[in-house]
Amino acid sequence: MAKKQKAQGGGAPDWLVTFADLMSLLVCFFVLIISFSIQDKEKLQVVAGSMREAFGVKDTSRKTGIIEVEGIPIRDYMKDISQVEQEMDSDFSQERHEKRRKQGPEANTHDTLEADIEKPRQFATAAASLRQAWQEMPEITEISSNIILEENDEGLNIMLVDQDGRSMFREGSKYPYETTRRLIAKMAPVLAQMPNRIEITGHTTAGQLSANPDYTGWDLSSERANIARQILAEYGVPDDQIFAVVGKADTEPLFPNDPYLAANRRVGILLKAEAPPLPLGHKP
Repeated sequence: MAKKQKAQGGGAPDWLVTFADLMSLLVCFFVLIISFSIQDKEKLQVVAGSMREAFGVKDTSRKTGIIEVEGIPIRDYMKDISQVEQEMDSDFSQERHEKRRKQGPEANTHDTLEADIEKPRQFATAAASLRQAWQEMPEITEISSNIILEENDEGLNIMLVDQDGRSMFREGSKYPYETTRRLIAKMAPVLAQMPNRIEITGHTTAGQLSANPDYTGWDLSSERANIARQILAEYGVPDDQIFAVVGKADTEPLFPNDPYLAANRRVGILLKAEAPPLPLGHKP
């Protein structure tokens, strides 16, 4: 009789607790369905880009870092290049100048073809010298993925790019980290020895947010490019070697398929593939 009374007044049956848990799970499930049905496109692309970077999935793989532990160059003809060859290049240029002076104007066509052949060799030497200068930095292995050397029709483009978890500049600021500053400073002596003019460009990612609405990506990218110019000038690059300092905001992403990717945020230092300007008073 006592057991029967306990069953009648002992509280809620056991199945009711399980039913309550099931209903809670269903409520959570419907809340998630509703939240996923209302999407913020920009935030979704940012998350997607971060996930692709985290798991190593990228639609475009044409850009790779140039400073590897093994020292693998980007071009086959760079494999045997070393900084010692700069003296040979200087001797070669002086010898070519003497030869051209003796031959006179009829050698102009030959000189043009010779110059086209010499450009890749010249840029290969510059790239090898940059790599050698950077490898003197103790932290170069850690920041190797932030450095890209790309040779194209415009010249030798040296890009300092952000990666998830490692930025080259302070967030939202024109000032670089000390490692970035020393990286640019190491470039200056090599670039100053080249006859080519230099173009510096700053780039930001899409959806860049700023605490000051009047301070846009145009301002930030321009100021970062100019800071890079100031560092180069401080360590030996002459002012007349600078061709342009430009801020391009998010208009030219490095990875157009994912404009929110951190690697689109970068500073490019282009060693232009062009004949140096003639000095004043020179008559061809």
